Amino acid sequence: MDHAQTLQETIEYMFKDKQLLIEALTHKSYKQPYNNERLEFLGDAVLDLVVGEYLFSRFPSFDEGKLSKLRASLVNEEGFTRMARHIRLGEYIILSNAEENNAGREKPSLLSNAFEAIMGAIYLESGLETVRLITIKLMESIYPDMSLKSLFKDHKTTLQELTQARFGVTPEYRLTGSQGPDHQKEFEVAVSIEDKEYGRSVGKSKKIAQQEAAKIAIAQLEKEIT
Repeated sequence: MDHAQTLQETIEYMFKDKQLLIEALTHKSYKQPYNNERLEFLGDAVLDLVVGEYLFSRFPSFDEGKLSKLRASLVNEEGFTRMARHIRLGEYIILSNAEENNAGREKPSLLSNAFEAIMGAIYLESGLETVRLITIKLMESIYPDMSLKSLFKDHKTTLQELTQARFGVTPEYRLTGSQGPDHQKEFEVAVSIEDKEYGRSVGKSKKIAQQEAAKIAIAQLEKEIT
């Protein structure tokens, strides 16, 4: 795992237990007795708390609704993928050859999961405060102008406004499938306007999938207009 030395230097944390680091970086496709799914589960919960506490302190005038919107904009697949790419995490993930050839290192779900796993591993080894310091430094580097306006993007609302103005109708979202175990299920959602599909996406929840499908549909609509 010498190649992960640069990763540890980037996040300014050196693992004492190198096997824990290996586990956090190992995707299930690699077919080892261990993978990063359990650490991902833990990291998700830890990051939810760390980000929530950070926003609570940084925005003392915000009510629960605004804080929830901010946290939802950061604690999701897109937010964690952005953090993962910032530290070039994809270069260090341990994958099967098949997943490697399928552009696995660039997949948002895989990057997001690995980032959560790394934070879960750091929590196990060094506690909440260390995760907090690393996460806040990353967030402030990626989001120098952190605000509700800059972070919260409700693509569903934007799409509805566009479709009502252009077609006089509202978009229809349809669950087209789901896969994975109950604790790690992914949902596929398609969005249609006047029976024509404009976007389809997969997410860890139906809401995330709907938001991503709406984002794709907005881009398609704007492309048609231009």
